[in-house]
Amino acid sequence: MDKVVIVYLALSILLYLLLGGADFGAGIIEMFTSSKNIRRTRKTLYHAIGPIWEANHMWLIIAIVILFVGFPTIYSILSVYLHIPLVIMLMGIVARGTAFTFRHYDAVHDSMQEIYNRIFVWSSFITPLFLGIIAGSTLSGHIDTNASSFPDAYVFGWLNGFSVSVGLFTVSLCGFLAAVYLIGEADDENDRLRFIRKARGMNIISICAGTLVFVVSAIEKVPLVQWIFEDIVGLVATALALLSLLLMWRSIKQRKKFLPRILAAFQVAMILLAITYAHFPTIVILKEGTTISLLESVGPIRTINALANALLIGSVLILPALFYLYYSFQKEESY
Repeated sequence: MDKVVIVYLALSILLYLLLGGADFGAGIIEMFTSSKNIRRTRKTLYHAIGPIWEANHMWLIIAIVILFVGFPTIYSILSVYLHIPLVIMLMGIVARGTAFTFRHYDAVHDSMQEIYNRIFVWSSFITPLFLGIIAGSTLSGHIDTNASSFPDAYVFGWLNGFSVSVGLFTVSLCGFLAAVYLIGEADDENDRLRFIRKARGMNIISICAGTLVFVVSAIEKVPLVQWIFEDIVGLVATALALLSLLLMWRSIKQRKKFLPRILAAFQVAMILLAITYAHFPTIVILKEGTTISLLESVGPIRTINALANALLIGSVLILPALFYLYYSFQKEESY
């Protein structure tokens, strides 16, 4: 049953990046929109993410619960030594949700709307930035559980070149996913072309940010190149990511609505697979090369069995309703 729990953990992280990440990316797209087009962009954003944006945090909650219940050693290390970026990320989630609600549903429209707008766009940038920083920190080899000072224990474990570069790469991926998604939501040809340009720009930024990750990993001796290019799965996943990118742009040119989203999501999934497969089941690399494996840090068997059963039953009860929620808000208005 531990394999079942690990699969759910991987899927929850992937879905949070694909769905919640696209929502964060909507704020990033807004950040780089001119005042001339801001109203139309916000209208499209509200239509796209307004009905379901809060539901996407379910995947993050599931991942946290799985770690807390099923892998307490890993959870304790991350929550202790990465508590600063975790708190900043959670504050960003709360601030973003609050700003989105008040700027859209507040009965009084005054100068506070501009404050809500700024909070929304900056928290949309900060949250995926620190999500990526946390992810990069787990593999950076900078977390020092034997540190004797506060900075060494709680700051330099995440405040390093590799972690920050992964954070920037995560931000660019979120912006890319959102731009591709919004192409199909645009109801005006000018808006569609504008979102295509934004998707192209975010694609270029993603490539640059990904290159930065490789450069910094070489400087800080994180074996990222070996993980990806010295493993057959990593090579195949990289090739599939590149192929899906080419097919995505072709489908956009052919004015497909849903296929570009599927291909963009598939590309991100292949990127994650390429990065993680070679060192799986290792999920945390500490300073001096000590590794922590999912399989070796699994909780008591009774706990894992109960958790796996809860996840399976919950999937049967919750996922159909969630998918219907997505479907119902994607249906064309008939009036």
